[in-house]
Amino acid sequence: MIQVTIDPRILQACPQARIGLISADVVNGSTSDELWAEIEAAALEVKQRYQLLQINERPAIAATRHLYRSLGKDPSRYRVASEALCRRIVSGKGIYRLTTLIDVVNLVSIKSGYAISGLDADCIEGDRLTMGVGRAGEEYHGIGRGLLNIEDMPVYRDARGPIATPTSDEERTKFTLLTTRVQININAFAPEMPLEQAVEWMAALLGKYAQATHVTTGIYDPLH
Repeated sequence: MIQVTIDPRILQACPQARIGLISADVVNGSTSDELWAEIEAAALEVKQRYQLLQINERPAIAATRHLYRSLGKDPSRYRVASEALCRRIVSGKGIYRLTTLIDVVNLVSIKSGYAISGLDADCIEGDRLTMGVGRAGEEYHGIGRGLLNIEDMPVYRDARGPIATPTSDEERTKFTLLTTRVQININAFAPEMPLEQAVEWMAALLGKYAQATHVTTGIYDPLH
């Protein structure tokens, strides 16, 4: 499994930060009806439970927004991915049916409230990821968003540069139908679904829907 560390500036703003880690060999493809039914059930639960203005009060989302503000980033302009998903659901816009890997990550994100970085492991350079703070002028192509200003945003970097934020992952390491190895990081800046449960569920979903093998899981906790 790839090694992950968190920069002290992140920990100063959010001392309780933890990261759930899942790596596996997988087979990607079209989302099955069974997986989509799980997603629709999770979406219905969110829609019945929350009003639009209550989504930001979910502990995992609220903590990520607080981290953004602490670092100097406006979380209402650069929304956390899990928040954006839930807002689409509650406002009746629905969510897109994409591929197995993307939709498994979305399912766990909807249910847990955590922003999750889903990365093609073969596109990661080096054997370590560090979560730090975005710098002015760093080039970052958010998936489906074009150039994204990541200054003052929490960001994972590999040996080459930035590859993931809680708002959007980078085009360079995104899941495609050719993805055969994944590195998935569940970003927990405050507990909502127990992180251990979220990690175990993610691994189980990958096994059920993406034929996952050689699955490795763990939790990075800088305080232990």
